Amino acid sequence: MKVIIIGGTGHIGTYLVPGLVEAGHKVVCVSRQQANPYRDHEAWKSVEQVTIDRVKSEEKGDFCSQIVALNGDVVIDLICFTAESARKLAEALNGSIKHFLHCGSMWVHGYTEQVPTTEDQVRKPFGDYGIDKAKIEAYLHAYHEESGFPVTILHPGHIVGPGWLPVNPTGNFNPETFVRLANGEEVALPNFGMETVHHVHADDVAQAFIRAIENREYAVGESFHVVSEQALTLRGYAEAIARKFGQEAKLKFLPWEEWAKTVNEKDKGFTYDHIAHSPCGSIAKAKELIHYQPKYSSLQAIQEAVDHYFDKEGIKIDC
Repeated sequence: MKVIIIGGTGHIGTYLVPGLVEAGHKVVCVSRQQANPYRDHEAWKSVEQVTIDRVKSEEKGDFCSQIVALNGDVVIDLICFTAESARKLAEALNGSIKHFLHCGSMWVHGYTEQVPTTEDQVRKPFGDYGIDKAKIEAYLHAYHEESGFPVTILHPGHIVGPGWLPVNPTGNFNPETFVRLANGEEVALPNFGMETVHHVHADDVAQAFIRAIENREYAVGESFHVVSEQALTLRGYAEAIARKFGQEAKLKFLPWEEWAKTVNEKDKGFTYDHIAHSPCGSIAKAKELIHYQPKYSSLQAIQEAVDHYFDKEGIKIDC
């Protein structure tokens, strides 16, 4: 089939594009052509590259018509962030494609109420990103019920892989946390370190999209979580990273208000967002209906990314 990927040169596309080519699909990658995939692969030589700046094209009003004109059987949208954008594209494509796949987010759930969280739990999103993603999901499901639009929504957790930093054990992206743990230095965690983060390797996210296409009859009209088998508590995460480098984690625990004073505003904001959500998603539905089977545990995905970062930056540790 001819698969159109909107935003195919980023984290997910780095693995998704080659995976689709290897599965025998003809792939068209739509992007601004301002970024390169995180790893080289022979498959990219057979991919048709189409340059479209989505923001500018939507402002002009011709984005949807350009996507329709590519005549794809399947459209994968990795970079849709508003319900209006989703609505225009879905309505333009309805009747002309076999399958539409949207990249959502675990953030649609908002505060975690039951763990592991299943896809059918009531949505209580907070924050602009989570609220907007939840609105997109609600619209696409309603449009499917109304018109039969063949949509599948995949909700990844914290995407990670070589080339970008994972959410760290303090809930933000500051690499110093990994360095301190690797060197056996003290790290402060908010509260008791029992909030959770739920990572997923970008290769496993790509796998889920491919599995959904292959199992279209079970995927259409559904939402699926795309995460690793198990979430991590901040405390367990920190201890595992220290142990990886032959250290015993030296941790201290501070009430949120006190901990927040130890970091800058940027790190504080990221940490609050992550621990307020504390995602822990079930993948039972994805396993059953589309045969999703993550290859990486959270720690395996994280360790690969951290090793890559240390090698790239030439970081030496004391152990």
